[in-house]
Amino acid sequence: MDNEWFSQWEHVFKLDPDRALSDEQLELICMSGTDAIIVGGSSGVTYENTVDLLSRIRRYSVDCVLEVSTMDGAVPGFDGYFVPFVLNTRRADYLMLNQLEGLQTYGHFVPWQMTAASGYIVLNEESTAAQVSGADASLSTQEVLPYVWMADRLLRLPLLYIEYSGTFGDMNLLRRIASEVEQARLFYGGGIDGAERASEAAQYAHTVVVGNIVYSNIEAALTTVQAVKSIKSAQLL
Repeated sequence: MDNEWFSQWEHVFKLDPDRALSDEQLELICMSGTDAIIVGGSSGVTYENTVDLLSRIRRYSVDCVLEVSTMDGAVPGFDGYFVPFVLNTRRADYLMLNQLEGLQTYGHFVPWQMTAASGYIVLNEESTAAQVSGADASLSTQEVLPYVWMADRLLRLPLLYIEYSGTFGDMNLLRRIASEVEQARLFYGGGIDGAERASEAAQYAHTVVVGNIVYSNIEAALTTVQAVKSIKSAQLL
């Protein structure tokens, strides 16, 4: 992968090191045709469970990247790394201080050519991500847009992640966000429980992230790959 290593991703699965998957389920995910696997979670992520999941995914050729959400889970050997910044947090720790602490400790070892900042806007108040990060998730459209402009146009972040985490988001809002993004890769995650919702999100987001449904309905999760790919192919016509 190069400096634009995630720029062509259309569909990714996000796997939580703290949640169980059988070898058979993991094989289905890795062989599904998805563009990549993101390893990460909002809680319970450790060095040990991250290494274990990485070693299991490494049996397959799919790209595997780490979302570095905790110092304990910072593991070498991934194809790439996302460093999340929660843009709508009320806590400086999740906007910058945790990241600075990590760089103070590990900055000399960071593989910069395959590391990217990920600007999160968390929009589900009930989600673990919102509660842990202290995100102000009850934002109107007019309140969300300045975060989008800051991430995309002012800070020039390479990745903007709209996170509903556990519930399906407002597609009208996602459409408006998409119309405002000029250079960032727009990721969407939250509530993708099958092909229909994956297709809806793919209309507007560059990359659709599928997570929780993997653990409750693997068959439905697998249908999301072709659903997203079909929408993206149609958009090219």
